[in-house]
Amino acid sequence: MSTDDRSAIREPLTGTLIFERGAPESRCVEAPPLDVPAVSLAEALGGRVRTEPPALPHVTEVDIARHYERLASANFGVDSGFYPLGSCTMKYNPKVDEWACRLPGFAGIHPYQPESTVQGALELMWGLQEALAEVAGLPAVTLQPAAGAHGELTGLLAIRAYHTANGNPRTRVLVPDSAHGTNPATVAMCGYEAVVVPSDARGGVDVAALERLLDTDVAAIMLTNPNTLGLFDENILAITGAVHGVGALAYCDGANLNAILGKSRPGDAGFDVMHINLHKTFGTPHGGGGPGAGPVAVTAALAPYLPGPRVERTAGGTFTLVTPERSIGRVRSFLGNFGVLVRAYTYIRALGGTGLTEVAEQAVLSANYLKELLRDVWPLAYDRVCKHEFVLSGGALRKAYGVRTLDVAKRLLDYGYHPPTVYFPLIVDEALMIEPTETEGKATLDRFAEVMRAIAAEAEADPELLHGAPYTTPVRRLDEAAAVKHPDLAWRPPEEAGA
Repeated sequence: MSTDDRSAIREPLTGTLIFERGAPESRCVEAPPLDVPAVSLAEALGGRVRTEPPALPHVTEVDIARHYERLASANFGVDSGFYPLGSCTMKYNPKVDEWACRLPGFAGIHPYQPESTVQGALELMWGLQEALAEVAGLPAVTLQPAAGAHGELTGLLAIRAYHTANGNPRTRVLVPDSAHGTNPATVAMCGYEAVVVPSDARGGVDVAALERLLDTDVAAIMLTNPNTLGLFDENILAITGAVHGVGALAYCDGANLNAILGKSRPGDAGFDVMHINLHKTFGTPHGGGGPGAGPVAVTAALAPYLPGPRVERTAGGTFTLVTPERSIGRVRSFLGNFGVLVRAYTYIRALGGTGLTEVAEQAVLSANYLKELLRDVWPLAYDRVCKHEFVLSGGALRKAYGVRTLDVAKRLLDYGYHPPTVYFPLIVDEALMIEPTETEGKATLDRFAEVMRAIAAEAEADPELLHGAPYTTPVRRLDEAAAVKHPDLAWRPPEEAGA
């Protein structure tokens, strides 16, 4: 069966909204006999009663179950297929982590309970702080931030507070041209000016250009290492040394920590601050808007500025909450997303130090293996040994056949794969950023390489095939620009919608 034939055997999702299923006589709830005095709606609501019944669906319980099962099957996640999303590690989430966070002692507690009744939870959080401090090579950690970008904001606010306390808040932050888009956004939110640092010919920071930009008005550099090209910066010690030379601080975007677990600690490379995406590195689910967690690790000099409260162990061996003396204040209610923290702690304890190192080794091996399988068909943006991810360029396909990277991404859906990140980093023409992670087997990588090569052949033989993709998904290609600018998410009865 060709990929174009699959739509013939898939039950379409269109026309099956819950409001459009069932019949007036259908129901899934039988109300118990009334055991209180009857009161009319008009009396109970003070006259504010609808003149027409609400347009609620009338369905049986089995209809509801099938409806949501059908919707769930239309979604794509790490449990349903390969998800090689570069720049945002999407790896398998171990089910033991889900079991642990649902234990009654964790799932049933409340943050307003007295400290004496939640010592186990506090001990877990303290243990996670200690583990993340060791991984980062930085002594102090806050678990409050609710996402990686939130961690960026927290870290940069701590940097600003540090400089302000030293008498000069400074005005500029340096950001490489390969940086995640959240970096300059965070800089702006903290009241700084973002200044772009160009990349050199090997995909790292141009050290000479950096040195020309450095002066005592620079507060920090925000640097991802390995960077978004999947490359470990060969000049990282020179970079952090030059930054410190003008009294500025070095911020590490921890999005790519998965590549260096147990191999390289950012603190040892001269970084002063780092956020850690638990969903990328430590096996917790991606939030899809929440909940998430983006802990921040800092040097001893910045520890007094961290948000409070933090968990500390007392001399007597109990655990308590303490707010640092110069804290920037809370950045989130309570102590963070506790269920996510339990998952990450379980992941770390299950693997141990040796296991975490193997995570990085396997992730790097998988990326380089897949890169070598594709390099003769898809040009590499930078022909170097990569870390956890690599970037291909589809520029040749566009010039030769008019096939864009977006077309390739949509065609991958027909083969059952989630597309890689496209058009990022911006410095690569028609970029395809691929991260296989350590959790995928060799057979999956081999099959994905075969599909990528097949799509390249399709682009040459029939470009229009790719322009029309996808063909087998519940929803065909959308006008993505219009969808973002004019979203229409509300269901309306056909008569109201003009049908």
